[in-house]
Amino acid sequence: MAVTYEEIISDLKNRIFKPVYFLAGEEPYYIDLISDYIQEKVLQESEKAFNQIILYGDTTNITAIIDTARRFPMMSSHQVLIIKEAQSLKKLEDLIVYLEKPLASTILVFSYKYKTIDKRTKLFKVLESHGAYFESARIRDYLIPPWIERYLMLKGIKTDPAASAMLTEYLGTDLHKIVNELDKLIITLPEGKPVITTALIEKNIGISKDYNNFELQKVIGEKNILKANTIIYYFADNSKDYPITLTIASLFGLFSKVLTYHYLTDKSKNNVAAVLKVNPFFVKDYENYASKYNASKTVQIISMLRTYDMKSKGFCDPGTDPGDLLKELVFKILHC
Repeated sequence: MAVTYEEIISDLKNRIFKPVYFLAGEEPYYIDLISDYIQEKVLQESEKAFNQIILYGDTTNITAIIDTARRFPMMSSHQVLIIKEAQSLKKLEDLIVYLEKPLASTILVFSYKYKTIDKRTKLFKVLESHGAYFESARIRDYLIPPWIERYLMLKGIKTDPAASAMLTEYLGTDLHKIVNELDKLIITLPEGKPVITTALIEKNIGISKDYNNFELQKVIGEKNILKANTIIYYFADNSKDYPITLTIASLFGLFSKVLTYHYLTDKSKNNVAAVLKVNPFFVKDYENYASKYNASKTVQIISMLRTYDMKSKGFCDPGTDPGDLLKELVFKILHC
């Protein structure tokens, strides 16, 4: 059956095992969590030497996996067989003969990263019937800030929306990378002050709270010309750390939301937050941005962003320095 991460971990903790776990999908974070839990927790240390086997998809094959899976455990109720990098396996459909009658004493785990199984195939149907099929989808960028807040909340730590938005802007959607940085921040928290702030991030991760795309969005949205110029000149002088393509993408996201806001009939706080996919904390900011840029100007700016995105990639441009392109673009936005 197709199951959730929470269901799988809950069953494992209660020592309710499936004979097969097929862990697939674009987001490797949860695949690794489940695989690592099985590897570390299912067998006692004394049982692992003879009953825990790890194979790799690029150095094994289906026949070898089936032969190993059909072995019985030694002095243990189960054997654990983990196939890492299973996406490299060929002739995956040959597994069906084993999956139709899996050995109950074997816990067979496939770590099938960055790919999924075609749900129309017999292989998928057999996996659903006789094992646990888990699909880990990549989390959309607008869901990362609440994901960060929930991760920290479960550890008894608070964070302000500006801090989670800053981390998202800098770290992207790679959950492994995000968790590594969050765990570093947790270690540096002052005793008795379990709150992640932008100042703490700047001090310990190296993200400037004054010079980042999140802050640039804010000052351009507010039409704060002085601060916007300060940031883009800093970006221009440090273009390797602040690629123009990422800055343009960030501004495109901002003005796309502003345009959507203009055409909302229901501008209540909760509806705006839901439609724009932002924390309700930021709704007042979008109200302010929309007052600075009417719908017509916003459409012009989005068109400009598309043009400069093409220029930054070498189309219809003689080779202008990226820093100069950014200065020119932001000047036009602020004076649109």
